[in-house]
Amino acid sequence: MERIQTIKQIVENGIVAVIRAESKEEGKKLVDAIKKGGIKTIEVTMTVPGAVDIIKELSNVYKDDEVIIGGGTVLDPETARMCIMAGAKFIVSPSLNIETIKLCNRYRVSVIPGVMTVTEAIQALEYGVEILKLFPGNSFGPSIISAFKGPLPQANFMPTGGVNLDNIKDWIKAGAIAVGIGSDLTKGAKAGDFELVKETAAKFVEEIKKAREGK
Repeated sequence: MERIQTIKQIVENGIVAVIRAESKEEGKKLVDAIKKGGIKTIEVTMTVPGAVDIIKELSNVYKDDEVIIGGGTVLDPETARMCIMAGAKFIVSPSLNIETIKLCNRYRVSVIPGVMTVTEAIQALEYGVEILKLFPGNSFGPSIISAFKGPLPQANFMPTGGVNLDNIKDWIKAGAIAVGIGSDLTKGAKAGDFELVKETAAKFVEEIKKAREGK
């Protein structure tokens, strides 16, 4: 049931914030700013120093109805299990790794693998994946979703990479059920401006709402 609830919250929120920080302290500040801006689904990537520890700390700080914490840039099942044991509610991969999907299925944790071809998308669906990560999104553009949905109307796509305030509406209108946003959301953190991160998060939330309402 928890896996289904996580998927519902990802879809309802429409945004997965992708965190890449230089330290645990910066990671925690980023999450706080993003949460204040209204984004409730946060992916802590394994490229962050002490990422698993950050997932554990944040999972203890925030309740699931406040923020859902997941592990990102997960390349193998061993790392996926570490994230899950630390409290990650979902796992995101840049590529399609069947063993990682099987591990997540074993623990009934939602997994969002990266796909670039119809063959990969079909493989992921065969292993019960509910959301497919189109990555890198900027290599395709929004029209790729309708191309995928021709043969695979049942698939749910979440583009990541290249999604910004200017094109987020295009992705949603093309059929994306959610989007993954990294540097365009968190760039304020490089200058220590977490207020800007909060404001940017709020703008993304507003743009998702407008796109879904057809404005």
